[in-house]
Amino acid sequence: MVLGVSGVTAGDVVAVARYGARVELSDEAEAALAASRRIVDALAAEPGPVYGVSTGFGALATRYIGPGLRARLQRNIVRSHAAGLGPRVEREAVRAMMFLRLRTLCSGRTGVRPELARSLAALLNAGITPVVPEYGSLGCSGDLAPLAHCALTLIGEGEAEGPDGTVRPAAGLLAERGLVPVELREKEGLALLNGTDGMLGMLVLALADLDLLYRSADITAALTLEALLGTDQVLAPELHAVRPHPGQAAAAANMRKVLAGSGLTGHHQDEAPRVQDAYAVRCAPQVAGAGRDTLAHARTVAERELAADIDNPVVLHDGRVESNGNFHGAPLAYVLDFLAVAAADLGSIAERRTDRLLDRSRSHGLPPFLADDAGVDSGLMIAQYTQAALVGEMKRLAVPASADSIPSSAMQEDHVSMGWSAARKLRTAVGSLTRILAVELYAATRAVELRAGLEPAPASRAVIAAARVAGLQGPGPDRYLAPELAAAEEFVRSGALIAAAESVTGPLA
Repeated sequence: MVLGVSGVTAGDVVAVARYGARVELSDEAEAALAASRRIVDALAAEPGPVYGVSTGFGALATRYIGPGLRARLQRNIVRSHAAGLGPRVEREAVRAMMFLRLRTLCSGRTGVRPELARSLAALLNAGITPVVPEYGSLGCSGDLAPLAHCALTLIGEGEAEGPDGTVRPAAGLLAERGLVPVELREKEGLALLNGTDGMLGMLVLALADLDLLYRSADITAALTLEALLGTDQVLAPELHAVRPHPGQAAAAANMRKVLAGSGLTGHHQDEAPRVQDAYAVRCAPQVAGAGRDTLAHARTVAERELAADIDNPVVLHDGRVESNGNFHGAPLAYVLDFLAVAAADLGSIAERRTDRLLDRSRSHGLPPFLADDAGVDSGLMIAQYTQAALVGEMKRLAVPASADSIPSSAMQEDHVSMGWSAARKLRTAVGSLTRILAVELYAATRAVELRAGLEPAPASRAVIAAARVAGLQGPGPDRYLAPELAAAEEFVRSGALIAAAESVTGPLA
């Protein structure tokens, strides 16, 4: 992947962060870097103070720093700001953050030397991932502490994870790969720290994951509708056209495709025919659709941010170096929180569908808890407990981080976004949603198979067949359930569920 001076796509971020795509600087980026560095060098030679070049930082910006101390100043900001605590941030999130910072450096707006950008690209390509603790960023002045831990590896200090997954001193890892620690010059330490790259990287990764999970939820909802002998008439296009939300229409269309040709839907009501299915079944497209539209809004914010060049001060193409507030994470924090709310609601409705499958008073003829010999066997009773616990956690994670602000830096930085915290809890929520949908999938496939003599839809049969190959066993006496639920989680996470359904339906939106 060749980096120019313009923005990158979300796909580029995922390719580098998750799949290890290599990164190179274009000639255009090299020229932009050199041009902006000349501006910074000229300002460094002037006697007056310039923030980030010849001054301290934050509340200490009033002190003028002479030429003899400037290398130390830049090195010290990295060391002092690498003050995080807690468990390590995941490798893909750190790589996304590094790549996005490199992308901004290549814009020519930060004033760093070309060799600094080359060194960061080499670090990514070498598979060396800095150890970044979870806690430290307030989501304003950029993701300072997390980015400082990344910069620490670049100067050969601290610890990092090697390509083999082991954590060792960064200096040794650099030496093994023939990389030389960077000696920072004016503005370069600050330029490595002052961006929203951590928040943005985690947003982009979450969008990729949630796109998969929303399609998965349409499939599990369809399987549950089928298992409950529900009606697919509520999925008719003309009903969704009268409330023209695009996400809702897409969710309904996906469910229709999965249910096409089913022998279970709407034809086998019990002695008290149902006029309407319960909300958790009937309103599945409305809830999943609203979440899809939330994803679309978040994707728009991410695309704008991917085109942004965030630093403070920023080097303008007319030669000015100006202080600004573009590092404030509010745009990202809001959508990160919004996505956590939408994901929690999707998990909540999936759990309600699962509970209905297990309750013989509401499941329209299915055995209690889908057990083989109810009373002797407990079936999936406790699987639903696990699902409910995950839903409870997701509801707690839906509390917005962006509604909080704690002043810092002696009240110079007196309003912050907490966007990093919003991103961290969203990553947790994504994992929980994956597990919740896995439990619904496990219950729904078992329930469909218990409808003896009735023929499920071809797409349902394909999903069930693929699930059985993946280790999700069918109905039967009680057995050790955790491994099968873990297999169901991986079946959802990997996209195998979607692939199995799409082998019959074609692409799902």
